[in-house]
Amino acid sequence: MRLSAEESGHLPPEVERYGYDREYQGVGIVHFGIGAFHRAHQAWYTDLAMETGDRDWAISGVSLRSASVAHQLEPQDGLYTLTERSGVDARTRLIGAVREVLFAPEQREAVVARIAAPECRIVSFTITEKGYARGEGGALDHEAAAQSFYPLLAEALEQRMANGLPGLTLLPCDNLADNGAVLRRLLGEWLAREEPELARWFERECAVASTMVDRIVPRTAPEDLATLERRLGMTDEGAVFTEAFSQWVIEDNFAGPRPRWEAHGAQIVSDVAPYETAKLRMLNGAHSLLAYCGLRAGYEFVHEAVADAQLRTLAERLMREEAAPTIERAADQDLDAYADQLLARFADPALRHRLAQIAMDGSQKIPQRWLDTALWHRRRGSAAPAIAEAFDAWIWHLQDGRFVDDPLAPELREALAGGGSEGLRQACFTAREGRPPIFAGYEDLA
Repeated sequence: MRLSAEESGHLPPEVERYGYDREYQGVGIVHFGIGAFHRAHQAWYTDLAMETGDRDWAISGVSLRSASVAHQLEPQDGLYTLTERSGVDARTRLIGAVREVLFAPEQREAVVARIAAPECRIVSFTITEKGYARGEGGALDHEAAAQSFYPLLAEALEQRMANGLPGLTLLPCDNLADNGAVLRRLLGEWLAREEPELARWFERECAVASTMVDRIVPRTAPEDLATLERRLGMTDEGAVFTEAFSQWVIEDNFAGPRPRWEAHGAQIVSDVAPYETAKLRMLNGAHSLLAYCGLRAGYEFVHEAVADAQLRTLAERLMREEAAPTIERAADQDLDAYADQLLARFADPALRHRLAQIAMDGSQKIPQRWLDTALWHRRRGSAAPAIAEAFDAWIWHLQDGRFVDDPLAPELREALAGGGSEGLRQACFTAREGRPPIFAGYEDLA
């Protein structure tokens, strides 16, 4: 038996479930990148909001590159379970917020229609750093953008403008510094080139809110699904597993109505930057350090790496001594307590968060996770030895080749082949043969 709306009544009583009538919830959110993280985070918050009375915030999920999530959720009527793990405890909830999953390459018109519909008010994103199609110097790479969400969103916005509908709120939920401003600028570049009149309407009518998201969501393993199937008495191919902790900080910048996410733990603030910077430089920075150093040491999971006394000391030094001093903290931020909390989360063996998952796409992550911190110290005459060690481990990671999955892999390998690790360092931070550095803007670190 497979999970579906019809079969959900057979779930065991210990499984929590939504109490609202899904049939009377209109689709108010279109989300690009409906992977495990979105289902464990924004969709979970939205499910709780509808549970307590918010109406018409069902989610239409959009996959840009793979139909796998559609194949998981569509036969299940969009339903899936979310299991929170902590130590030996596990708590499972049936999530009803996702109405459908559309595969954009095959259902382009349906995606555009959902965004252009009057009931849509928010478009959100978890498409990873590379999904925003940033090229040299952070400008939009128009060729890459044409394969991403930009044409779909532009066509839908044009229909809204033509039909006299209000603008939308765009909500990027990826690990980019000042992600709202980044998305506004990049989409503005696309529209200015493709649809100048629409660019002016977008600036006037739409809002783009910065966010910070935090919840560790490991890749689902086959053994996780098998254990869950025994518990549920049915198969759930869309199941996600996560930690109990969750944080969502959202800039109070909306073009129209929104769910009451703050009633379920989200923080609506005037300035996301202090929370975002702490997360990128402390949590994500330490995660990447543990990933590259841990893989080099032969570990597979985060909890194994942080149990190594030497690696734990490195991660703690990065967070407390190197990253924390660079952060202009908000009034309610205690960065020492935050570091303690992060180390405890990393050490939880229940999550089984694979280091190789964190190590992916390093060239897109390293600037905001390590280099901003390192540059802050360089300009003040101080050092960041933990980050230096982590960077050396990244180079090892590229030379080893087993875990490389990076959009700049050909260029990185070319630099390694041409001059080894020193050649790669030069390619990262120094212009060569008329080509900009891989990490343009960080030349002071050369």
